Amino acid sequence: MSYQLRTTEDYSKKLGKFLKSHPDLFEAYKKTIRLLIADPYHPSLRLHSLQGKLEGFQSVSINIKYRITIDFIIEDKLIIPIEITNHYS
Repeated sequence: MSYQLRTTEDYSKKLGKFLKSHPDLFEAYKKTIRLLIADPYHPSLRLHSLQGKLEGFQSVSINIKYRITIDFIIEDKLIIPIEITNHYS
């Protein structure tokens, strides 16, 4: 039972910049997206709700340092990636 990933033009631009700056994370990013579509609750993604100014959004991990902020709409099986950020910034 897979989910649908819907990207925005803004996210695509951010992704391009991120991967240009971090080409070594391309394979990890692809693995994260494949898992996210197949099973967003997979333990290695570490799906969790965010707080503060990002309350209402969730996050999944690419690795220990980087995460993808997502809008996760369970009822429609829709995942909308919003941002790729450093966990610590």
